[in-house]
Amino acid sequence: MIKKIRQLNSALPGMLFVIFVAGVILEMIFIWFVKDKAGFTLGLFIGVILAVVMALHMAYTLDAAINLGEGGAIKVMQKHNLLRYGVVVLVCGVVMVTKIANPLAVFLGIMTLKVAAYFEPFTHKLFRR
Repeated sequence: MIKKIRQLNSALPGMLFVIFVAGVILEMIFIWFVKDKAGFTLGLFIGVILAVVMALHMAYTLDAAINLGEGGAIKVMQKHNLLRYGVVVLVCGVVMVTKIANPLAVFLGIMTLKVAAYFEPFTHKLFRR
């Protein structure tokens, strides 16, 4: 499995690892401060899963766009960026309307993708075997 992920993008295994670790750390810290622990945990889980899906989709999109010319690559990247952001808005909207989870926790889970991107230079060295 890791071999397939590494073939898609060499930075992806480290990013996925950091997304999961950041999600666990956020859960361990914030669970003590919220009243609705189940809603927070579900929201964070939804956000982390969404961050993983977004990372995989970005790697796939970059791989597909790299073989196109400049104009085609820009169009493909724009289309897929809009798709990703549309899914994020849709998921956050559904969570806010249905109140099945904490929307702030969903946002925190999604932001683990940013944390993974910032830590990528360090994790890339660990996972580059």
